[in-house]
Amino acid sequence: MLRMRAFPHPGAAEPRPPRAVRPEPFPDAEQAWLWTMAALIARHDGASRPGDGVPRPCDPDDVIVALDSLYRRKRIDLAHARVLRAWGERGIAPDARVPAERSEARLWTEAMDLLDWPLRVRGIVAAPAGARKIVIDSQVRTG
Repeated sequence: MLRMRAFPHPGAAEPRPPRAVRPEPFPDAEQAWLWTMAALIARHDGASRPGDGVPRPCDPDDVIVALDSLYRRKRIDLAHARVLRAWGERGIAPDARVPAERSEARLWTEAMDLLDWPLRVRGIVAAPAGARKIVIDSQVRTG
């Protein structure tokens, strides 16, 4: 049976980034999430490629898969997912200094802290500038 994606790949008529250009990882999980939501909204509206002009090391679905994995392992719950969706659609993070947004900002921060590591392991989020390499179970990881 042929596997089909929920969203088709870009059409031949749409420009793709040149292959020689290296994908640029996101500086943090928050930027990856906001890009993912913008790409999903654009996809829903009919665009087939997220377009900020910068090639990225992932598809929006890869970030969703990382979030889904956290949810299935009960690391985050539905309240986190709701906040991520609502504020992701707005394109900004909730502000903890605003009393009405304080509880949502706490959930947002918790979710971003938990999402950071899986995205770093996959190369979607860049390692911090002063990152060290550590060996865990015979695998070299950036930490």
